[in-house]
Amino acid sequence: MFFDRPDSGEGAVLVHIDFPEGADREDPREFDELVRSAGRAPLALITGTRSKPDPRTYIGKGKLEEVREAVEFCEAELVLFNHALTPTQERNLEEELQCRILDRTGLILDIFAQRARTHEGKLQVELAQIQHQATRLVHGWDHLDRQQGGYGMRGTGETQSEADRRLLRDRVKLINKRLTKVQGQRDQSRRARKRSETPSISLVGYTNAGKSTLFNTLTNADVYAADQMFATLDPTLRRLPILGLGEVVLVDTVGFIRHLPHKLVEAFKATLQETQEADLLLHVIDAADDERHANMEQVEIVLDEIEALERPTLQVFNKIDMLPGQSPRIDRDETGMPWRVWVSAKNNQGLELISQAMGELLSRTLFEEIIEIEPKDGQLRALLYAHQGVLSESVAENGNIILDIRLEKDDLQKILSKAGIPVERYIPQVKDFWQK
Repeated sequence: MFFDRPDSGEGAVLVHIDFPEGADREDPREFDELVRSAGRAPLALITGTRSKPDPRTYIGKGKLEEVREAVEFCEAELVLFNHALTPTQERNLEEELQCRILDRTGLILDIFAQRARTHEGKLQVELAQIQHQATRLVHGWDHLDRQQGGYGMRGTGETQSEADRRLLRDRVKLINKRLTKVQGQRDQSRRARKRSETPSISLVGYTNAGKSTLFNTLTNADVYAADQMFATLDPTLRRLPILGLGEVVLVDTVGFIRHLPHKLVEAFKATLQETQEADLLLHVIDAADDERHANMEQVEIVLDEIEALERPTLQVFNKIDMLPGQSPRIDRDETGMPWRVWVSAKNNQGLELISQAMGELLSRTLFEEIIEIEPKDGQLRALLYAHQGVLSESVAENGNIILDIRLEKDDLQKILSKAGIPVERYIPQVKDFWQK
């Protein structure tokens, strides 16, 4: 399939291979969106089917010749693969096709590099790019002589590739040092919010599901929102009043995608920690997308990778304006609690239902009670204070300690477990919550 040559953007030949059902399958429509989001211009699309990738070139000899013809016909200088290539496959393809090769991971990294705006975001993207590129330096400079050595120097010195790897290692150390400082600042902000008893809510979801549009509509913010993949990279925090609960902090984060490069997840850990420690996740889903169920599974895979899958979650089915006959509503579980809301962030439909559902869920996830503990349970008292969960303390006539506590129920369960105390011993009210 060939496309008309565009007026702008670097032209590229696209390669997509279909495999049997399994982990290697990719979506060609999503690939096209990624290419256009990166500012590349698709000139031709080469497709095919294989039972498994060719170890040398990924696509095999016949398909390689077809790609070569497309490159020559379109005069393309770039070939984009909708798959993750090994460094050896990438190098072999460049030798065969005599042009630049970029795999799916490299393409996503390229988009991230274009979208990052803050100092932190640029550092995170650069770290992921370096880690990805470091594996592709092997044999990349073997044609060059050693750079050091000779009269008055011991040894044969280092090759150009060795020098490059050393420079990359030094740069990685510097970036990690700076990111550690940024993470410390974020941790301090989170501790301050926790001390002020301000719940945090994190927006998560597949890329281009409408998270930033929803964020802007709820908070009257001006976060960049566009109908393109990875429009938002840098996290944005805004305060949002919830009726009956007070103010919460709403966090807009980077969108997820299937086969999100692991190095990106690692690099963005400081940012994704906002999601990991949120009191509630709003999983925003494009209700009009035929692939929504597969996309939801991919989001859950990333949440599991950052250890946030068990956080309380409210599903937000967005873009109902694109579904004929669909109106805003709240879906509830067998206990009567909200678990899904149907809205249109673009048309401002059903947003009051989101606030209602968030208020109900946050009230349920918080434990606010006065409890009485025995003097021997000093470890429990210390742990409650360590989690900033004690509002006030007094001593009863019998010598027991009366604590007015307020903290997350899952945090309370962990505290009781660490102290070796059964949940129902002091707080029977929470038993049904965890056993439902």
